[in-house]
Amino acid sequence: MPRLKLTLEYDGTQYVGWQVQPNGVSIQTRLVQALEQLLGERVDVESAGRTDAGVHATGQVVCFDTQRVLPLKAYWMGLNRFLPEDIAVVRAEEVPPEFDPRRWSHGKRYRYRVSNKPSRSPLRRFTHWEVFAPLDVDALRRGAAHLLGRHDYSSFRASDCQAAHAVREVRRVDVQGISGDELSVTVEGTAFLKHMVRNLVGTLVEVGKGRRPDTWVAEVLAARDRKRAGPTAPAHGLVLEEVFYGDGPPPRTPGGTADGEDAE
Repeated sequence: MPRLKLTLEYDGTQYVGWQVQPNGVSIQTRLVQALEQLLGERVDVESAGRTDAGVHATGQVVCFDTQRVLPLKAYWMGLNRFLPEDIAVVRAEEVPPEFDPRRWSHGKRYRYRVSNKPSRSPLRRFTHWEVFAPLDVDALRRGAAHLLGRHDYSSFRASDCQAAHAVREVRRVDVQGISGDELSVTVEGTAFLKHMVRNLVGTLVEVGKGRRPDTWVAEVLAARDRKRAGPTAPAHGLVLEEVFYGDGPPPRTPGGTADGEDAE
């Protein structure tokens, strides 16, 4: 029985998130329906992580087992015929039977996009957080530097986060100014708490607006108190860009990917 790994790109605007939910249509629902049309059987689909309503992806990873053997091309070219225009398979691979898209992940990279044009932008309304204020990119970078490393990120977890603990390792936080009225924040780490990236960005934007000094970010991190951090940035500015894999699962250490709630 083949085990297939798919890499997905999707626009999350019209969906309740990745995971099947009773209150609306999910990306997982649309994928399972398309697979049933392609394979003639219903399969269970596992993902590398859950994305919330409105969150986008260019590198979501899913896998499933199937009784039917098809050429790999059929799993992306053929499957895309049955998927809506806002969801696409961009790569298909066969993987070992024991492959687990979440537990084998060695890390993920997210990108968050912010528009700081003084007026609203119809073309950015579903892809950027529109803050309508100038942002100091250098201050944002200084604030971001305090977030690197292995820490307890309790100050940046959602109140309903189900993770057993908040210790995570953030390897990279890059702030890039684009064309003077747009910026992006790229965050890479071993695993993430629920809403962690969005809460990090919301905190950094407070610094970028000049409301807080960059050292405040370190104070928030040390406090381990969500009430001390900035607001949660809107979901629609977030993109899951890539899930990283090695030759096997990473060691199960405190704060490792295998233990992560990893819902954004």
